[in-house]
Amino acid sequence: MSLAGASDLPGKGLRKMPSRGEFIALIAMLFAIIAFSIDAMLPALPRIGAELSPADPNRAQLIVIAFVLGMGAATLVTGPMSDSWGRKPVILGGALLYMIGAALAWAAPTLELLLLARFVQGVGAAGPRVVGMAIVRDIYGGREMARILSFIMLVFMLVPAVAPLVGSWIIAAAGWRAMFGAFVIFAAVASLWLMLRLPESLPRAARRPMRASVLRQAVGEVLTHPVVRLSIMAQSMGYVMLFTTISLIQPVFDQVFQRGPEFPLWFAGMAVVTGSASVLNAALVMRLGMQRLAMAAFGGQMILSTLMTLCWLAGLRGDAMFAVYVVWQCTVLFQSGLTVGNLNAIAMEPMAHVAGTAASVIGAISTVSGALIAAPIALVFNGTPLPMTLGVGGASAVAFALLWRLGRLERRLRRAGRDDPFK
Repeated sequence: MSLAGASDLPGKGLRKMPSRGEFIALIAMLFAIIAFSIDAMLPALPRIGAELSPADPNRAQLIVIAFVLGMGAATLVTGPMSDSWGRKPVILGGALLYMIGAALAWAAPTLELLLLARFVQGVGAAGPRVVGMAIVRDIYGGREMARILSFIMLVFMLVPAVAPLVGSWIIAAAGWRAMFGAFVIFAAVASLWLMLRLPESLPRAARRPMRASVLRQAVGEVLTHPVVRLSIMAQSMGYVMLFTTISLIQPVFDQVFQRGPEFPLWFAGMAVVTGSASVLNAALVMRLGMQRLAMAAFGGQMILSTLMTLCWLAGLRGDAMFAVYVVWQCTVLFQSGLTVGNLNAIAMEPMAHVAGTAASVIGAISTVSGALIAAPIALVFNGTPLPMTLGVGGASAVAFALLWRLGRLERRLRRAGRDDPFK
């Protein structure tokens, strides 16, 4: 179904849907609440570690993980809530909780309380993230959904490009606590835009009662579907790669290459370059299919991470090693643009009738699993890039193997004469 026809859906007669471009920009901004909340904090980690955890400044990296864990945990319930109450109320309620968490973080006197506040922030961010995905599935399906998600990811990638730079400006002007005021403003603008411009995408007739038996049935359906299971496990590995990278990229720039002050500019450049992955994915996914593109991306990353590790072990250092690292880091971010949207689309395609619950279960398991595996990798940072390169390389190898199994399942479905739902 295209967006042009979405205004004819039940319950859409009172207000016209926004244009395709505005719809993509709005959903991208909802997703970008997460990216802004993570990436804008990166320049603040050294200051927070020195101020709130001077005995072990490495613990400041948990600020990223705490947010992700809160988001992943809440993801499990926000989808079912949106299936029962509608999409917009859950998004707006989550945004309000997110802003409350930001205010608590601004006032937190200790690292432990700051981590708790970040967890609350993450719980609130689950609303825009999960329900935004369900809205896309309400309106689009199949490869067209993957294509729309590619455009959304393209806009979404602009936020990581500028977030550390904006964060560094705010921190320089008003201190690291001022970042939480910026988070409140960002979420408030996105919420107002949603309220004013996007009609409810889930009509009352299509809503499911929020009963334990209904939820168990829907969750069971998600978890017993072989395509969804394999996609969730592959997504988990993709998030291990992403969260490991985000947690360690600033310490690597600062402690390994002594380029901490330059980090926001380098990160912006890498994000702009790697944003082209979404353009490439949008151009290729209709022709090559979601599974093939994701598998190629993970396979390529497995090789590149091995080469990056060997360069360091061979003794390459200085500007040459930094150049190799920057190129490799770009490939990690580029790979995310070829995998995240595709794997979500593969998993969501058979789950249209329980889109909110499916988005919750898929997002919760993959995000929490990714964060829990990435956390110990980040905490063993030893002043070298090896924890990052080994973690990313290992996760990409596991993801490649999982998608190979998904490909075998596809071939079995074809031999059985069934339509391929995830080509």
